[in-house]
Amino acid sequence: MSDRNMLLDVRGLKMHFPIRTGLFSRARNFIYAVDGVDFQVRKGETLGLVGESGCGKSTAARAIAQLYKPTAGEVYLNGMDLTKAGKQELLAARKNMQMVFQDPYASLNPRMTAGDIIAEPIRIFKKNGLLVASKEEITDRVEQLMEKVGLSRFFRNRYPHEFSGGQRQRIGIARALALNPELILCDEPVSALDVSIQSQILNLFKDLQDEFGLTYLFIAHDLSVIKYISTRVAVMYLGLIVEVADAGDLYKKPLHPYTEALLSAAPIPDPKIEAVRHRIILTGDVPSPDKQRPGCNFYDRCPKRMDVCKKVRPKLKEADPGHQVSCFLYHKPE
Repeated sequence: MSDRNMLLDVRGLKMHFPIRTGLFSRARNFIYAVDGVDFQVRKGETLGLVGESGCGKSTAARAIAQLYKPTAGEVYLNGMDLTKAGKQELLAARKNMQMVFQDPYASLNPRMTAGDIIAEPIRIFKKNGLLVASKEEITDRVEQLMEKVGLSRFFRNRYPHEFSGGQRQRIGIARALALNPELILCDEPVSALDVSIQSQILNLFKDLQDEFGLTYLFIAHDLSVIKYISTRVAVMYLGLIVEVADAGDLYKKPLHPYTEALLSAAPIPDPKIEAVRHRIILTGDVPSPDKQRPGCNFYDRCPKRMDVCKKVRPKLKEADPGHQVSCFLYHKPE
C-alpha cells in the first residue's frame, strides 16, 4: 500500500481502563478493551470492522478519534500522529475526521434545533480561527446538507424529539459532513434503527461516498450490513484484529476459526442453502477482558487449537495476497 493512498494508519493501538477499588481508588487491574490493534484505511474505501458485542470495536473508534486517550499506540491521519498532537493541532485534524454515533437519540442535544446541531462544528472552527464563514453562509450550508441527507430545509428549526429515529440519524450524518471531512468513523450507525430504515441509511452512506469521495471506518456486528457496505473487512475478537481481507474474499474463504464460526451463524435467506450448510457451534463464553493472555485470545473456544496457541500470541500476517490472518494454522510462531 503506497503512503499517498493511505488515509488512516493505526499501529499498536491499546486502550486499557483501570479497575479502581479501595479507599484511595487505586488501580488494582485493567480492562484490556483494545490490546494492540493494527490496520490501515485507504482513501475512498470502506473498511468494515466486525465482531461480537464487547470485543472493543467502538472503543477502538473512540480511541482513534482521541475521545479516549489511548494507553499506547499511534494513530496517523494523513501522516500526522494524533496521539502526539497538541490541542489546536488535534482540533485542526478533526476537520478531516468526523464521527457518526450509534444512538441517534443520545447523540443529539435535545435543547438545540436541527439547524444548530448541524451548524455547531462550523461555529466551533470559526470561533477557533480555523474557518471563515458568515452567518448567511452557515445557514446556506446547513440547508444544503439537510437536503443532501434527505431532510427538508424547512425542518431546521425543529428539535430532535420532533423527528423519527431515522431522521435523527440523518441529522447526525449531516453534522458529520458539515466540515467536508475525508474520513468518517461510523460507530454502528444503523443498529438502533428498524430494518427498513437501515437500508435507506446504508444507501445514503453509499451515495454520499460516491458524491464526496468519502472514506469510512464502518463498525457493525451485523454481517449482512458489513458485507453490503464494505470494501475490506477487519474481524475483531477480544480487543485484537484476527483477520483482514477484501470483503468478497473474506466471505468466500474465511481463514481464522473465529471468522468461520461468525459467518456460519449468519442467516442466509435461502432455505435450501440454510438446510445443508455446516453450522460451527463455539463452546464456552467470551472470556473476560480483565486478563491478558500469553497466547491466542481465542484459544479457549477454538475448535482447531494447538498447544503453541496457549503459549504464544499469533501475529497478524499475510496468508494470501491482501488477506491477513492471526493464526498459527497459516504461519509458524517466531
